[in-house]
Amino acid sequence: MLQRMDSISDRPTSSLRINRERLQQNLHALSRIGLSAEDHGIYRMAFTDAEMEGKQWLEDRLTEAGLESWRDGAANVWGRLSGADPEAAAVVIGSHLDTVPCAGALDGSLGVLTGLECLRVLKEQGIQPLRSIEVVAFSDEEGRFGGMLGSEAVTGRVSPERLHDQDLNGVSLGSAMRSHGLEPRGILDAARDPRELYRYLELHIEQGPVLTRQGVSIGIVEDITGLFKWSIELRGESNHAGTTPMNMRRDAFMGLADFAHELPRILAENGSERSRATIGTARIVPGAANTVPGMVEFSLDVRDTDSEVLKELGGACRKALSAIARRSDLMFEFEELSRIQPVACDPGLVTTLEAAAQELAQPSLRMPSGAAHDAQIMAHIVPVGMIFVPSRDGVSHSPAEWTSANDIEAGANLALHTLLRIAQEPVDAPST
Repeated sequence: MLQRMDSISDRPTSSLRINRERLQQNLHALSRIGLSAEDHGIYRMAFTDAEMEGKQWLEDRLTEAGLESWRDGAANVWGRLSGADPEAAAVVIGSHLDTVPCAGALDGSLGVLTGLECLRVLKEQGIQPLRSIEVVAFSDEEGRFGGMLGSEAVTGRVSPERLHDQDLNGVSLGSAMRSHGLEPRGILDAARDPRELYRYLELHIEQGPVLTRQGVSIGIVEDITGLFKWSIELRGESNHAGTTPMNMRRDAFMGLADFAHELPRILAENGSERSRATIGTARIVPGAANTVPGMVEFSLDVRDTDSEVLKELGGACRKALSAIARRSDLMFEFEELSRIQPVACDPGLVTTLEAAAQELAQPSLRMPSGAAHDAQIMAHIVPVGMIFVPSRDGVSHSPAEWTSANDIEAGANLALHTLLRIAQEPVDAPST
């Protein structure tokens, strides 16, 4: 017999906890899907055989738990524990199952499997909250096809042109989906009505060193960083390394070096303590040891939690590149590859998370997220909140990615109690 909890104060759930062993077993089982015997990394990129196998594995676990499950047109996997009021907007918890190449076992997967575990515990304990609680595994959060496809589809932010996007190997999104029997245009029908959704919660590893160094198991995210990514090209003139005097060179690589040295100044003058700027890739042409570089192409990744600061940083970077090009007799151009606006987590959810953490006697730390997440996209249609748990040494996107079982348990229990709190929040009476 399901119990309806009429109010938070009446709930018989103060000692309710997730099943730590089962969550660990599920994490281990999922980590074997796409695991490489050579480098011990996980290769479960979006719309590959391994990712499809991972989604089927999740659906099997949902069915095994007696939970409703379905896939939408973007191949997002959903599960639901029905609430006492079928008309009430649902609470959602989720993340993604896809990985970068040679990944670890926790990025994305921990959030999905925590959601699964929370629903299983409530189902087993016969607890039916007022609102339905749903878990979702979004497709392609890691951007094989250029963005956070699954959550963008749910929020109605995917255009037909996206179906032609290609990965780094020239495989189109449409062909990748069709190879698994999926209809690409179904992505356009995956949008949820915002009125169906009440709150979105995501648990994730921090992917940074702050919680580990602070000795705290729980991070409560206040802001999620925005970012822009550019591809920049500086063009000079290739020439002989021995016969071209230094003061007669148009060395494109020296322009890159000058710009790299300018970045600390740009951040200090135009950024904030949350600003980040990274040159992660560079290609030198012609790339010969005895030739002055005539062209260099490089990436620039800039992040901050404030949209105005991001705008200022973009302007400062363009100004610095223009000055360097003029001073060194170079030409420059850039292409913006992507831009994601920063998002503030819902203040009410932040307060609820802190209250639940206090009830569990679990110290927590308010902090920003320096990485982008599906929560950032979901914020376009629903208030969002995020929980971080520590990443040992700040390592992520690597087989060395690791979080202790104690920290995972702490984060999952906080997610469970937070879900219960917000799923019991009353439905507003209709206006007359």
